[in-house]
Amino acid sequence: MMSRIHYTKPSITDLEVRYATDAAANGWGERCYEYIGRFERAFAAHLGVKHAIATSSCTGALHMGLAALDIGPGDEVICADINWIASVAPVKYLGATPVLVDICADSWCLDPKRVEAAITAKTKAILAVHIYGNLCDMDALRDIGRRHGIPIIEDAAEAIGSVWHGRRAGSMGLFGTFSFHGTKTITTGEGGMFVTDDDALYEKVTTLSNHGRSRTQTRQFWPDMIGFKYKMSNIQAAIGVAQMERIDELIAEKRRVFLEYKSRLSHLPLTMNPEPDGRRNGYWMPTIVVDKSVQFDRAALLAEFKNSEIDGRVFFWPLSTLPFFDSQTGNAIAHDLHERAVNLPSYHDLQTSDIQRISEVIERSVVG
Repeated sequence: MMSRIHYTKPSITDLEVRYATDAAANGWGERCYEYIGRFERAFAAHLGVKHAIATSSCTGALHMGLAALDIGPGDEVICADINWIASVAPVKYLGATPVLVDICADSWCLDPKRVEAAITAKTKAILAVHIYGNLCDMDALRDIGRRHGIPIIEDAAEAIGSVWHGRRAGSMGLFGTFSFHGTKTITTGEGGMFVTDDDALYEKVTTLSNHGRSRTQTRQFWPDMIGFKYKMSNIQAAIGVAQMERIDELIAEKRRVFLEYKSRLSHLPLTMNPEPDGRRNGYWMPTIVVDKSVQFDRAALLAEFKNSEIDGRVFFWPLSTLPFFDSQTGNAIAHDLHERAVNLPSYHDLQTSDIQRISEVIERSVVG
């Protein structure tokens, strides 16, 4: 019987278990925030940013960051049409409107030209999501932001290990957010991070993250505003500290898996996650996009994966196809590309024999 190849799973070693056990046994009282502080400092140092706030999810980090910018009803936030719902849900939480624009065919990320064309007097932020480890054109987006006075926000949930001309994903916007879900390159089970170099924004999000109680407040249990409860636990952070001590190894293994796929699939009529000059892709989720010239049935490939005990994932659906967003028939690339794309299994101990087995199924489905 064939062993099952999962689409992803975390890399947990004795180090993570040891730190989590210490946090569970001893991380209380005066030590209740010890691992959280260590995790925040290690993550900020890795990114090269001044501030980091550990959160319960990337969604929570985005929610607080957008709230700190006073985004609300009547405001608009420009986003790519291809995204997971978690990136745009916080915009809706605040009563603002996500404006969904088309993507670039090569990066699968925000098309800067479409972004600029979508700007109105109501635009309060541009949300740059680095999908599957691919990088948005940050130079173009930051230039647009400067000229129009609009902040660029980075959702780097899927882009740990990705680098834009020497700067890590998530470190280039007014603020960045990350996910440590069990599927991600580093994990705390569930969890996220808010990062920024802006001192005032950091203080406001710190206050919001503690039920609205400022660090300077001297009265006990006196909130200064209505805030949130998106904290990460000390035990989760302990796992995160261990993962950060292994971060280079974890990123390298993701790249190894992708490069083995690329080598085995390079002769087929398809493209994979790009890595243009000056960029380094963290390759969180290896993805194939089959050429338009090829008759390709995505459902058939996924069914063949299932029959072969292999997990596969559909490319994210265009958000504008969901019933609670306005239809965007002009987003032609987003509406075409997702039907020809599939995410492939990727985790740190995926073996060469597994990649060969997956690749053989792809070849049969793409070539016939």
